[in-house]
Amino acid sequence: MDKENRAPRANRAARRSALVLFLGAALSGFMFLEAALAPKADPWPRWQAFEAASTAVIDHHPWDQFLKKYLKPGPDGVNRVAYGRVTGDDRRALYEYLVALRLTSIERFNRAEQLAYWINLYNALTVRLVLEFYPVNSIKDIEISSNPLGGIFSGPWDRKLLDVEGEPLSLNDIEHRILRPIWGDPRIHYAVNCAAVGCPNLQPLAFTGANTETLLDHAAQNYVNSPRGARVEDGQLIVSKIYAWFVDDFGGSEEGVLAHLRHLAEPPLARALEGRTSIDDYEYDWGLNDSRS
Repeated sequence: MDKENRAPRANRAARRSALVLFLGAALSGFMFLEAALAPKADPWPRWQAFEAASTAVIDHHPWDQFLKKYLKPGPDGVNRVAYGRVTGDDRRALYEYLVALRLTSIERFNRAEQLAYWINLYNALTVRLVLEFYPVNSIKDIEISSNPLGGIFSGPWDRKLLDVEGEPLSLNDIEHRILRPIWGDPRIHYAVNCAAVGCPNLQPLAFTGANTETLLDHAAQNYVNSPRGARVEDGQLIVSKIYAWFVDDFGGSEEGVLAHLRHLAEPPLARALEGRTSIDDYEYDWGLNDSRS
């Protein structure tokens, strides 16, 4: 092959390499931009007290009954809520459950009971919020927060929705000022459900102090191995935007996210992740987890 033929091929190869590097840098930039816009874990010392020796338990039976009645698994693996079928009596029962939670002196309980309490409070409060505004296409359509930035911040998450022990709390307070900073466990992201199809599943039973570890493990493995968590499509590795928004909780980098995914991957995903050193794209479906959708 003469020099004239080799030169164009070499130039094309160099351009392809440069394009790959550019796209990789752009995607990494996207990840860190998304992370910069997402709420940070900001500990609220008010909620750090607990009684390690406590054997008291919190009654989550009303929430458990609600889930058994209205949460339905879809053929796509997404657990969906039959919001349109919830009766007036069951709405009142859900409200009374939330009242009981807000009147609970949470510092009297051990850490396991507290974790179950905050997860159930977040999830039950989210469902009640959707019921108040239903029908909606997405929880992001419930724009009752005052955050002027919009975008991923639009929605109800900054609105103070109830008070616990006299402290007004928002959904963001529960997730980002209590659950994430106090427990420091990335599995929290698989437990709280924001009523979106792209979110990890709402679990079909209430969290309790006794079952929380089992449910956290199940929720994490289920999501990672679902198409919403991670998948390879046309040779591209596509993962949930959760891993971009909260990258600090998953090792602080794409390498950390990949290590987390590999740790939980079942054989099909594990094989697809072999040899991969970067993520090609991030996706998230904000559609409502409605059993009619």
